[in-house]
Amino acid sequence: MAPSLSPIRSHHVAVIGAGAAGLVAARELRREGHSVVVFERQKQVGGTWIYTDHVEPDPLSVDPTRPVVHSSVYATLRTNLPRECMGYRDFPFVARSGDQRRFPSHGEVLAYLQEFAKEFAIEEVIRFETAVERVAPATEGGNGKWRVESTEKEKRVRRDEVYDAVVVCNGHYIEPRLAEIPGISSWPGKEMHSHNYRIPEPFKDQVVVLIGNSASAVDISRDIAGHAKEVHVAGRSNPADTFIKQPGYSNLWMHSMIERVNKDGSVVFKTGKRFWLMLSCIALELAPWLSFIGIPWQVVPFPLFELQSKWIAGVLSGRIMLPSKEDMMEDIKSLYATLEAQGIQKRYTHRMGIAQFEYNDWLATQCGCPGTEEWRKEMYLTTGVRKRAKPETYRDEWEDHHLISQASQDFSLYTH
Repeated sequence: MAPSLSPIRSHHVAVIGAGAAGLVAARELRREGHSVVVFERQKQVGGTWIYTDHVEPDPLSVDPTRPVVHSSVYATLRTNLPRECMGYRDFPFVARSGDQRRFPSHGEVLAYLQEFAKEFAIEEVIRFETAVERVAPATEGGNGKWRVESTEKEKRVRRDEVYDAVVVCNGHYIEPRLAEIPGISSWPGKEMHSHNYRIPEPFKDQVVVLIGNSASAVDISRDIAGHAKEVHVAGRSNPADTFIKQPGYSNLWMHSMIERVNKDGSVVFKTGKRFWLMLSCIALELAPWLSFIGIPWQVVPFPLFELQSKWIAGVLSGRIMLPSKEDMMEDIKSLYATLEAQGIQKRYTHRMGIAQFEYNDWLATQCGCPGTEEWRKEMYLTTGVRKRAKPETYRDEWEDHHLISQASQDFSLYTH
């Protein structure tokens, strides 16, 4: 167990990031009685949902000296989950003024997060334009406390402060992951990471290859197809013989993964086909004093962030007891053994999919609150089916009106 946690105890907690995870973490920590300081290097709340047409000068975003642009949001982005499903559990994401669509634009999500921050007076504990430079144990021997070094940009103020605990909510999408492609160092084409994609017009009349099979690849490929000469999407998980023309487009194909690229500008897929491009939640040993919100993916993020935050807040106060380190280590070993037996690579450790609901319900039980609503589970699953079957129209055509009615009944319990 965690004998150093005396029920019920208040702690001084640093939260890093004021996006969707950091905002709800701050709220739950304060609800539990903790004092909170939120560090946010941007000028406003919202994290990755803050759209900017600025992009980094390094198109691959790998230069460590580059000026970092936080957001990966592109101009035409809409959510890939309906608003009823994706909102916080007790702060419904309902249509008011602005974008009324079920699958709204990024601007509507940002407005929702801004309203959430205002409703729960979170901005009063946020230090904007303040970058966390270093987090380290406060003493060499370790006493559970953490030293947080930060710099406030505008006032050029450096702070070196000690906190009882740190909750990291810095998101997934600021540092790029690049595919390792044989021959790429001598390939003459242009490369960029989707982190720096904003609008499709620069790709007019070009031949473009996208690597990836997730939501952003589906959206961006179709965004670009309206302007490019050809668009080819390479997916690591696609079978080696994949070569499928995408319905509704004369210039969009799905492929297997890229096998290599060549000096002549060509790209070779595992099918052998060749195309030429125009040059164009807690750290185990440090538990619970260092924790991470929002690491799982392929999830409904905001409700998961909320439940993780409730759990961490309760553990820090002593209301919820951690299992022993030995038991937690056994759980980790069991997880990796299961992944290995199923042939799943370690990089997919935090990919949850349908398993998220069992995880969420475990967190809810620990926190003493209701589990995931059945309508939310079904809405997530049916949206996934529609998205795969009709990627062009699933956002604007649906048949789950009974689920919308169930959600509305639950939302009537909350007013904001």
